[in-house]
Amino acid sequence: MLHYFFKKNMRLLNSKSFQYIFNQPNIQSTLEMSVFGRMNFLEHPRLGLIIPRKNVRYAHNRNLIKRLIRETFRMLQYKLISMDFIVTVRKHTLRLSNKKIITILQNLWLHYYR
Repeated sequence: MLHYFFKKNMRLLNSKSFQYIFNQPNIQSTLEMSVFGRMNFLEHPRLGLIIPRKNVRYAHNRNLIKRLIRETFRMLQYKLISMDFIVTVRKHTLRLSNKKIITILQNLWLHYYR
């Protein structure tokens, strides 16, 4: 039975992890967001988020976008290969509905399926 949790070991927590990905990333992007990925030596994928205040001004909007990203990652974590991922968001994301954001994320995650 699969458990769809998003525990602490599924997160990128320090700047060394982020820097490791940015050194040699595998990039998938749209006009609204980008996913940077790099292979890790763990048995599971991990997720990091970068949502700058410059791009998404209000905290409640940033939190909503973070929740949507985490939820799509949580539901697809068993289909994803063992990589570290960073999702960045651009200004155009605020104009989209939640459904549209979820479909964009699912299409970006498709490139990293097993």
